[in-house]
Amino acid sequence: MCGRFAILLPTDAMAGLFDAVPGNDLPEVPNYNVCPTNMVHVVRGDDGTRRLGAMRWGFFPHWYKTPTDGPLLINARSESIAEKPAFRAAVRERRCLIVVSGFYEWEKGKDGERLPWYVTRNGAETMALAGIWQSWGEDDEQSCAIVTTDANKAMSSIHHRVPVVIEPGNWGLWLGEEGKGAARLMHPPEDEDLGFHRVSKAVNSNRAVGPELIEPID
Repeated sequence: MCGRFAILLPTDAMAGLFDAVPGNDLPEVPNYNVCPTNMVHVVRGDDGTRRLGAMRWGFFPHWYKTPTDGPLLINARSESIAEKPAFRAAVRERRCLIVVSGFYEWEKGKDGERLPWYVTRNGAETMALAGIWQSWGEDDEQSCAIVTTDANKAMSSIHHRVPVVIEPGNWGLWLGEEGKGAARLMHPPEDEDLGFHRVSKAVNSNRAVGPELIEPID
């Protein structure tokens, strides 16, 4: 799964990278500890125009009457996304890219302690995670979830799940700009594409802030 991430790229650079029109309500950057229910940076297609906007991380199925009517859906499993009532319409019609600089994953230590790692895409400042989104409620609040899949061999030593990373050449296909075929993109990243290092247990707190959260430790 993916339960926390960092976003460091300035907004104008982010909009330029994705060739997207930026919105006026974007979250502040940098943020070294983006948590579920936070507003996150999302790229989606809109009548031929890419837009960079803010969405709540935590997907609201259309039948939720209140935000607490059911579990907090921050991830959607690629293996069942097309069948799950909460996600099946969104994966067909409302796919998006969730912009991150890196994400955190936790390994279980021998004594059950949670040991955090920071994961990045080798050779890139930013990566685009496969996402789905949904409008909800009277105010059409937009919410999203990250699509996950089985971990690749390298990441499996830390955790059995990993976010689906969409490569730049496939951004248009995932966003629905290039017809059908997005389902074939829901696979683990190649082993050589991701790099990771241990970081301080300070990030175990959702209140932790600052660039030291992503610094490697021995």
